[in-house]
Amino acid sequence: MGILWASVWMVSQALMPAAVGRAIDAIESREESALLAWSGVLLALAVVIGFTGIMRHRNAVSNFLDGAFRTIQLVTRQASRLGAALQRRIATGEVVGVGTSDLDSIGGALDITARGCASIVAIVAIAVVLLQMSVPLGLLVLLGVPLLMGLVSLLLRPLHRRQNAYRDLQSDLADRAVDIASGLRVLRGIGGERTFAARYRRESQDLRAAGVRTARIESMLEAAQFLVPGFFIAIGTWLAARFALDGRLTVGQMVSFYGYAAFLTVPIGTLTEAADKIVRGHVAARRVVRVLSLEPGVTDGAKPLAWPAPGDLIDRRSGLVVRSGILLGIACEDPQDAPALADRLGRYEGADVTYSGVPLADLAVADVRSRILVAHHDAGLFSGPLGRELTPGHDGVGDLAEAVRIACAEDVVDALDDGLDTDIAARGREFSGGQVQRLRLVRVLVADPQTLVLIEPTSAVDAHTEVRIAGRLADHRRGRTTVVATTSPLVLDTMDEVAYVEDGKVMAVGPHRQLLKTEPRYAALVTRGEEDDA
Repeated sequence: MGILWASVWMVSQALMPAAVGRAIDAIESREESALLAWSGVLLALAVVIGFTGIMRHRNAVSNFLDGAFRTIQLVTRQASRLGAALQRRIATGEVVGVGTSDLDSIGGALDITARGCASIVAIVAIAVVLLQMSVPLGLLVLLGVPLLMGLVSLLLRPLHRRQNAYRDLQSDLADRAVDIASGLRVLRGIGGERTFAARYRRESQDLRAAGVRTARIESMLEAAQFLVPGFFIAIGTWLAARFALDGRLTVGQMVSFYGYAAFLTVPIGTLTEAADKIVRGHVAARRVVRVLSLEPGVTDGAKPLAWPAPGDLIDRRSGLVVRSGILLGIACEDPQDAPALADRLGRYEGADVTYSGVPLADLAVADVRSRILVAHHDAGLFSGPLGRELTPGHDGVGDLAEAVRIACAEDVVDALDDGLDTDIAARGREFSGGQVQRLRLVRVLVADPQTLVLIEPTSAVDAHTEVRIAGRLADHRRGRTTVVATTSPLVLDTMDEVAYVEDGKVMAVGPHRQLLKTEPRYAALVTRGEEDDA
């Protein structure tokens, strides 16, 4: 519809010089009725131009916004689909760049489509009118416009190349900014803040230089929008004046041709603008497609099996057996083994894990996600009202209050001005590490999964709070399958049994106090080499 309205809008403008020329000829021949008729035609064209201009703009803006919002919807859904694999498959700056600059480029390409296509229609219409007036003038338009546009297109390839380089640097710099912002505390602690700031400053200057190089080509393209039509005005006016002196054109026709030569600045400039925006949109679209083409590390098989009856969750790689309905602690000698083991239990990695004798790989990913919840210790909080962010997909206020009590987060909520209705910043930046950890635990408890896997849920809280959380968590989850990866003796003492993992393998299983006596390596790990006086 944008192309249709824009074509009528631009062709109506293209007919204006012809109507003016006919009116001038009517004045010269002193035909009052013809003058009134062509004046009426001019008025009708003005009304059509006004109405179709409104409709063209409405459709163009609608296309711009529709393209931008559909793109961000697709990218957001893809990010959710990729889940934990997203950060391992693509840089953060690449995704940020889609939301900051690529959306405008894609929307701009859809916006210019209407006027770009209408410009081609208008140039053809002008050529037809001029051929009726004078064959040489018509051929000047038909042959000259494509020739001049071909010369302008020579700028598009270097522009495309430089825009690609600029966009790559922009993505890298955004990625660097995210890394610095997220690791600022650590950088200050090790004295590396100035080093990384200097690196960011240097890379930002590289981006600025790339932007200037891109702007040079863009400035030439902008200049071409006026220079190319200027040639038409100069050459065409001279040629039309010669024909008028020879008597091959009337005065009105000569004025009409000057009007067409001047009007051609609009469609030719629009085509140049369209070429620029379509190149930008192509660069942006390739990056969006790169994100959309990523596949998650774990996908459903051809025919996923139905979820089996409750049973044991077994990781054959490590030899870990999670018996149904048990509270199991996992103490890993290597801290990296805990998240790797948890990811296998939650089917975030392709591994030989079975549930009730059925391989997790044969079950639907959605079924696994809805029944086995893996809560990493660095999971982020989202911005918005705290209560809403702690209960995604859940409306049970009673469950939320109970979860707050179990996680010992009452003081965190009470300290906020509006309690659970308080808007929080992204990743909970206004909270301390221990407060964020307790709020993460609240969110997990509200979800209330069939099988819960926690990784170091109390590593950032003090010992007194840890004792209360451990006891309340054990009471709350008693009788439901729960796995807690931790080396805290306060938490492990509340578990039904504990598995000691070394070099990725289960070396011993038993109650916490029994392992303290029978497994020296376990005792050294959880007591940190000291005597367990407690």
